[in-house]
Amino acid sequence: MASSGTEAQMARASLKSQWIRIALVVTAYWVISISMVFLNKYLLSSSDLKLDAPLFITWTQCVVSVILIAALGFLGDKYPNIDNFAPAEFKLTTALAVLPLSIVFVGMIVFNNLTLKFLGVAFYNVGRSLTTVFNVVLSYIILTQTVSMAVLGCCAVIVLGFWLGVKEEDKSVQNLSIFGVVCGVLASLCVALYSIYTKKVLPSVSDNIWRLQLYNNINAVLIMLPLIFVMGELPALRMFEHWAELYFWLLLVVAGVFGIAIGYVTSLQIKVTSPLTHNVSGTAKACAQTVLACVIYSEAKSWLWWLSNAMVLMGSAAYSYVKMNEMKVQRTLQILDDVESPVGGEKK
Repeated sequence: MASSGTEAQMARASLKSQWIRIALVVTAYWVISISMVFLNKYLLSSSDLKLDAPLFITWTQCVVSVILIAALGFLGDKYPNIDNFAPAEFKLTTALAVLPLSIVFVGMIVFNNLTLKFLGVAFYNVGRSLTTVFNVVLSYIILTQTVSMAVLGCCAVIVLGFWLGVKEEDKSVQNLSIFGVVCGVLASLCVALYSIYTKKVLPSVSDNIWRLQLYNNINAVLIMLPLIFVMGELPALRMFEHWAELYFWLLLVVAGVFGIAIGYVTSLQIKVTSPLTHNVSGTAKACAQTVLACVIYSEAKSWLWWLSNAMVLMGSAAYSYVKMNEMKVQRTLQILDDVESPVGGEKK
């Protein structure tokens, strides 16, 4: 009896520890993700800084990421128990193998920051909502995956929510940036492309996500440097008045750290919960971020605007649920097929 009581206490303590860990990871995901969006918005379009150089800001964040990943690689080499951090290295053959994905990566982060610069934080989630739709379309075109009616229904809800959101945001701000909306669509396209091609490139970096991030950011630094000159950001950089102020550099560094941290805590959240729970958490986080933005920036929105947000978020959440169920069915059918098929290949 005493032994069973001790085991029960240990089980309760283990469960409590697990729930505390999950709560800490989800909280970290929310705090880092929301903070990163608001911080980038401040850097990109603050009336205090007045720095009209989105490519330079994105470039500095990539530089910070390279330094941070290299430092983590050094720690991982000395203390292997910390995590599977890749050692700091640079091989030209690997960089060239990763280059096509890095170009998509540059498009993803640049268009994402341009979306934030020209659109409000409250509208950011709707502006970037077509990632799921592009994922389905590109998976059908590139990977020749079949698409169910349930998935098409979820995509239809998202597209309608996006259309309604753009229409209502135009009424709300009275001067909606079409360029910002286009950047949001292009950012969504790049995110979908990135997720599809990452699997093809991973073998080039020994299936190590940290090594992939290192090479992506190194390539991004090299690609974006000439773009800063070509896109005419030098005059804005010359006119900038806050170069000597520590808080400006601190904000740039923190934004770069958040860029790496969000990838890590996203993976960690999926690891300690599940992909579906992660998507539910992301949906709830997006709701909180939208409400917080409306409060901070004192924005009043119509009920149709809120409906568009709800359609986008619920459509995305429903898509995650449908895909998880479809994957479970596929795995079950595969297991049954393997059980029914003997080694020779013919079913009993």
